[in-house]
Amino acid sequence: MVLSVGPDDVRGAADPASPLHDYLGLTDVALRRRSEPANGLYVAESEKVIRRALAAGHRPRSLLMGRRWLTDLSDVVAGAEAAGIPVLVGEPDVLESLTGFHLHRGALASMARPALPSLDDVLANARRLLVLEDIVDHTNVGAAFRSAAALGTDAVLVTPRCADPFYRRSIRVSMGAVFQVPWTRVDPWPAGVERLRAAGFTVAALALGDAAVDLADLAADPPERLALVLGTEGDGLGRRTLAAVDLAVRIPMAAGIDSLNVAAAAAVAMWALRT
Repeated sequence: MVLSVGPDDVRGAADPASPLHDYLGLTDVALRRRSEPANGLYVAESEKVIRRALAAGHRPRSLLMGRRWLTDLSDVVAGAEAAGIPVLVGEPDVLESLTGFHLHRGALASMARPALPSLDDVLANARRLLVLEDIVDHTNVGAAFRSAAALGTDAVLVTPRCADPFYRRSIRVSMGAVFQVPWTRVDPWPAGVERLRAAGFTVAALALGDAAVDLADLAADPPERLALVLGTEGDGLGRRTLAAVDLAVRIPMAAGIDSLNVAAAAAVAMWALRT
């Protein structure tokens, strides 16, 4: 059913029973990091991302949009109505007061967060893995997933303290690639390096250092199964991780530049090591 949203509804959105509660304060990153996984949801933003989430089999809890999007998303709206899922419609200023930002992409969907696959299931048929250690910026996580999808990386693993790939900004930057590339959390870490090695992976850290091999040299004779580990912005990989991996790999840099942004580095390395 299509429900109109007014200022009084927004004032009642703090009540967990309100259909608007899932969308309240979307710009509060710290709050959403805690509340979305705890409540079993994530928020998809824009028509393209919503359609990709639905195509991946994810189930909407509700939809929120400006009135004109009832036409652009008419098939999605019809499907939601048939399933008894609320379709919430409001004027731009009302929706902005609820979410904390202007919905210039028109539509949001609160989606039921799917259960993550087991590590064994993710590793079973993979030859190339990307491991994101403690990446804190959701934009970088989303960009890494988009590159992984584009360059044929089989799966992505994220460590316990890595930013949530299902956070709204991560999903948007990835253009929905977080629904396409198999992924799960590897916990504990870096003890998980042994799990990867036991599954037949050579584990390589993208890191600076005198002992690091050139990316081109590794690409010239790559292992059959390879997990490439990238570390957090600024500090890079932890010392325990560097001690646990099989080797370190570096991307040669021109004079005066020591490294790339982590998402850019991931793309370069995944392209060079693609199968």
